[in-house]
Amino acid sequence: MAEFSLGPKARSAGYRLAGFDEIGSTNSEALAAAAAGDPGGIWFAALKQTAGRGRRGRAWESPSGNLAASLLIVPDADANVLATLGFVAGVAMQKAFANILPQGAVRIGIDGADAMNGSGRVALKWPNDVLADGAKVAGILLEMGKTADGRHAIVIGIGVNVIAAPTGLPYPATSLNDLGYERSAEDVFEALSEAWVEAFSLWNEGTGITEVLNQWRGSAAGIGAPVAVSQDGVIRRGIFETIDSSGRLVMRDDDGARIVITAGDVHFGATASARS
Repeated sequence: MAEFSLGPKARSAGYRLAGFDEIGSTNSEALAAAAAGDPGGIWFAALKQTAGRGRRGRAWESPSGNLAASLLIVPDADANVLATLGFVAGVAMQKAFANILPQGAVRIGIDGADAMNGSGRVALKWPNDVLADGAKVAGILLEMGKTADGRHAIVIGIGVNVIAAPTGLPYPATSLNDLGYERSAEDVFEALSEAWVEAFSLWNEGTGITEVLNQWRGSAAGIGAPVAVSQDGVIRRGIFETIDSSGRLVMRDDDGARIVITAGDVHFGATASARS
């Protein structure tokens, strides 16, 4: 039986929790709650999803023992800053891992490489993945709905490979168990609920996005390294310079031209450098 619980800061901040052993999709549950009139501030957490989804409609495998968690919020913020909540979630996830994993236990790398610029145990991969030891250990999916009175409702979905990682993917994936860490989905969720409070407070209805992005850059994978971005079958290659004030990826191509990327699939290291 699932035994999810909120951290003390999350409880004090008024967050609520609905926990499940198994569910179709925590994001779908959260969107349905918004449509039914829930005011937000509620987490939906499950040990297993049977109909999970990732970015661009891809399936998200979530066997029993992994973590699927979705937070419904109804922020009082301009619509043009709502997408930056994905960076808030990334910062929160990085802080959560930092709090539950041993100091210095995970080396970080670029798509499996031995090292990368930066320091720490966990790296954030643009736009919304979390890497451990160079492989994907968590993903973030933002979806927008409407409340019963027509306001924007945002669902921040987070999936964490706790006991197992999916296989047959076009990129490296890992789990906390693969890395040698015996943690439960409930442990990870409690740490995440605590870290979210701090990161969301920093965001402050969008007015604090500059500092959120600064923290995200501090844990970013691949800044200064070769990057390849796939957009609708077109691959752009260059050097990953930074993310801008709106959270867009900024790269320089071989001719020195500055390219700003709003969306796409990103690869670093040898994958980015390879040319057909």
